Amino acid sequence: MRRRELVAFAGLASITWPATARAQQAPNPPRIGFLRFSSAAESVNRVAALRARLRDLGYVEGRNIVIVFRFAERFDQLAEFAKELAENKVDVVFATGSTEVEAARKATGTIPIVFATHGDPISLGHVESLSRPGGNITGLTMLLTELVSKELEILKETVSTATRVGVLFSPNAPSHRPALDGLETASAALGISLHPTPVSTTDDFDGAFATLVRERVDAVLAVSAPPILLQRARLAEWSVKHKLPAMFSGREYVEAGGLMSYGADIEDLTQRAATYIDKILKGAKPADLPVEQASKYQLVINLKTADALGLTIPPAILARADEMIE
Repeated sequence: MRRRELVAFAGLASITWPATARAQQAPNPPRIGFLRFSSAAESVNRVAALRARLRDLGYVEGRNIVIVFRFAERFDQLAEFAKELAENKVDVVFATGSTEVEAARKATGTIPIVFATHGDPISLGHVESLSRPGGNITGLTMLLTELVSKELEILKETVSTATRVGVLFSPNAPSHRPALDGLETASAALGISLHPTPVSTTDDFDGAFATLVRERVDAVLAVSAPPILLQRARLAEWSVKHKLPAMFSGREYVEAGGLMSYGADIEDLTQRAATYIDKILKGAKPADLPVEQASKYQLVINLKTADALGLTIPPAILARADEMIE
């Protein structure tokens, strides 16, 4: 097996612990509910990041802590899985982003909920303010509205001739609506007309692609969401075929052949969320734990894809890149 496949396999295999490990558990160890709108296979890195930080904090899974995993591969499963975690009386729910938080919020108003990559917790009403969250929800945010605006700026700087940009987004992601509003404001200042195109499931991509071609867009910006992430290789192939430079928000897209990405370091945010979980298990209230913002951002460029597109990346953009894939 290749190293990447071996690591993925090992990560997935460790999600379910053997009976011998379970038998060594301390009486009534704390239980963390892990809720994510994605498959287990797509969540390996997130799971590994959370586990690594929890170990650093003294938690030994299978001994003094239990993690109950729920991976929703369809949007309609989220509510069901969130309800299951609430009924199982977990001590805290780790709901990765805004989509998962909304499902968890509807399932419980008392169990603490910690997020790691929320796009806009204030405007969605999940917290009262960043400094004083209020209810039972807190965590870390990458402020998606500001992030996508920055992505659009970098895309325009990279493709100076672009005046029509297609925007792929998920109508099921609560934070995507305010993000689109932010993009509209940014696009006006950049002289760009936006063409928002929704994708809820993998079945929507053929129609979305046809729409973007029909609209004669010059470039594409994809607002990250599980359905879009799952189709990253297909999206990269399509963008090259149609000579459309594309901007994404995570390096996974660039590794799959996408042109470029600018986004928060997801593993760093996930590890920082583990610190919130630790504080809550030790008695802290979510209402008193300020929401923190992402502090690490990465610009990743695929030079091979740029060559396939016939695109010369400006030196100023190359100089800012944290990583270049050749």
